[in-house]
Amino acid sequence: MVEPVSERASERSTRRPLDERALAHVLQRLQQAPTPPWLHGEVARRMAERLPVIRQSPEVVLDWWAHRGGGSDLLRDAYPHARMIAVESAPPSQPAPRWWSPRRWAARDEVVAEHAVTPGSAQLVWANMGLHAVADPQAMMARWQRALAVDGFLMFSTLGPGTLERLRTLYREHHWGEAFAPFVDMHDLGDMLAHAGFADPVMDQHLLTLTWADAPGLLAELRTLGGNVALQRHAGLRTPRWRDELLAALAATAGADGRPLLQFELVFGHAFKAAPRPRLSAETTVPLQDMRAMVRARRGAP
Repeated sequence: MVEPVSERASERSTRRPLDERALAHVLQRLQQAPTPPWLHGEVARRMAERLPVIRQSPEVVLDWWAHRGGGSDLLRDAYPHARMIAVESAPPSQPAPRWWSPRRWAARDEVVAEHAVTPGSAQLVWANMGLHAVADPQAMMARWQRALAVDGFLMFSTLGPGTLERLRTLYREHHWGEAFAPFVDMHDLGDMLAHAGFADPVMDQHLLTLTWADAPGLLAELRTLGGNVALQRHAGLRTPRWRDELLAALAATAGADGRPLLQFELVFGHAFKAAPRPRLSAETTVPLQDMRAMVRARRGAP
């Protein structure tokens, strides 16, 4: 369980140091990809194994950034009677992405933009492998918290700072600038959850080592996961000669089997939305909706 942090700490900025314009371009490219990255699907499978910690079956499930998350089928299998809503970053006015298919119509998933999510409407927010592609993680957590009903559950995964350490080292050794924007430590994510209004946040992580047949295959896989949005990345276009140098450096990371490898730190978190607790003062104003929620929670009503 993550310890709550001080009130002063909550005032610090939680925005990550990254190029937000470059990030928007990367997310648009991933949204238009025909399938989610393989790694996202694998992490979704591992996260689905944690669903039994949720004791009650949710009536409404919000699959946040559903296409890039790659866990929709797992959620439908786990909760066949729930109302599934895919939440995407693109507003409905934009053209439908290529991944939209008759199969999704058959599954009867609803699709809404983030700004159109009804507050307090869901019992489960599932957010797989999306938080590391967010400029302000705590602000995203606050959106998740608003979307949940009282006692609703949040389950998410993201990449931690142990991800691609070997690649970062290669870039620094060759003076190529930063390889990628920094990821957020799981303890800081736990603090952000508490400040976003979640109760009993639980965080854990483990390392996943992946190998590839060759360096070009490794590089192609990394491109499916995103792009370099670090503020200190190399300015301008790279040359074919530089790409050859990068491939040679990646090939040099190979183990005894001749396969280059990289590690990913997978961070998993879950928490729930408790009944609101207003701060008491000489005169306290409580919204009627919050008062009803507190009364229901005290009586143990659904």
